[in-house]
Amino acid sequence: MDNTGKEKEAIQLMAEADKKCKSSGSFLGGMFGGGPQKVEEACEMYCRAANMFKMAKNWSAAGSAFCKAARLHMQLQNKHDCATSFIDAGNAYKKSDPNEAIKCLNAAIDIYTDMGRFTIAAKHHISVAEIYESELVDIEKAVAHYEQAADYYKGEESNSSANKCLLKVGAYCAQLEQYQKAIEIYEQVGANTMDNPLLKYSAKEYFFKASLCHFIIAIEKYEEMFPAFSDSRECKLLKKLLEAHEEQNSEAFTDA
Repeated sequence: MDNTGKEKEAIQLMAEADKKCKSSGSFLGGMFGGGPQKVEEACEMYCRAANMFKMAKNWSAAGSAFCKAARLHMQLQNKHDCATSFIDAGNAYKKSDPNEAIKCLNAAIDIYTDMGRFTIAAKHHISVAEIYESELVDIEKAVAHYEQAADYYKGEESNSSANKCLLKVGAYCAQLEQYQKAIEIYEQVGANTMDNPLLKYSAKEYFFKASLCHFIIAIEKYEEMFPAFSDSRECKLLKKLLEAHEEQNSEAFTDA
């Protein structure tokens, strides 16, 4: 389907909305009381233009139009609509510019936390974390956003959602060789789930992962204490067992 017409229409709508914004701030616009109404009309036009850009798959233009709508909503003190427009902008930018997407989502998060909407702020922290994971491959920043999401979920007593975020943090900490932190997280999640009849069977998996991290710390400590230990058959066996587990290779585990 050819959406060239939609894109042209969107560009025209943007130009009209820009004009309305300028006239709303003019002396005559203020005198005749048309200011706020014109801003509202411009806001609606930016949103319509953004949706047309989406149909034409011009994601950057859609993101930019939603951002303009968000700023006008803020001017009108419509915090909820402002946050929604920033989320729409972020979702459009996800397809073209991950860094801009993060800026928009963070702007929405700031508004939601200011309004005390911590559960929805946590949800969008996860969205930011996922962009850092898959698009920008910045694991440390992804971890920071998962941790913040877990914090907000815990504060709102959404413990199951908090645990999911913490498990992401635990896995990345182990990957980044921050084993002590990974141990603390796996022990915490294990303790959170062991008294829950529906989740207690998962606790053994989390305690096992904590044990593996203890295992790695122990090997590193003993190699440091006694360098000859590194070349011993016993140390090589332990390392082979760990490698086999990391690769989920039961045959290599048995062979070792």
